[in-house]
Amino acid sequence: MPRYSVVCEQELAERIEELAFEYELSEGEVIEQLVGIGLEELE
Repeated sequence: MPRYSVVCEQELAERIEELAFEYELSEGEVIEQLVGIGLEELE
């Protein structure tokens, strides 16, 4: 499986952490879902 790294500003990182806490997910799971949603929007 391919692996990717994401580098982002502190504000975005904090928002990802908040979403992870709110939905009881890991930060990685939140990022995967956000990328998936973004890709769907391109279609």
